[in-house]
Amino acid sequence: MNEEGTGIMNASENKKLVQEIFAELAKGNARPFVGHMANEFSWTVTGTTKWSRTYAGKEVVVRELFGSLGELLTAPITTIGHRFIADGDYVVVEARGKNTTKDGVSYNNTYCFVIRMADGKLQELTEYLDTQMVATVLGAQANLGAALSS
Repeated sequence: MNEEGTGIMNASENKKLVQEIFAELAKGNARPFVGHMANEFSWTVTGTTKWSRTYAGKEVVVRELFGSLGELLTAPITTIGHRFIADGDYVVVEARGKNTTKDGVSYNNTYCFVIRMADGKLQELTEYLDTQMVATVLGAQANLGAALSS
């Protein structure tokens, strides 16, 4: 809900909400992110890695994408937003992860997230990232076949 109580948020309000969500992600707290996902939320990981596809639905994102990452990375998983640009229903976030695999390998990827918002909810996210780092660090470890078939 926006300041006027209409449910329709402008670019500035969308940007502020996404900045608040990423402030928590920087601390390893994903609860506000998940709490602001619409039920039909979708997350697209670009590229041609084992991770690359569209995860459709809040439950699928949490179970398959976040669940698989949680199996590979030590907690807390952090993503730090550095630049936020908003235009209408879209907020673009330039970010960097600061993470380590459970095998002790650094996984500090760089990201550009394009997020579509509606009524104060995250509707869809497209993630652009260093796919070579994904393949090198997570690709050999990823057991997504098992995670995706469950």
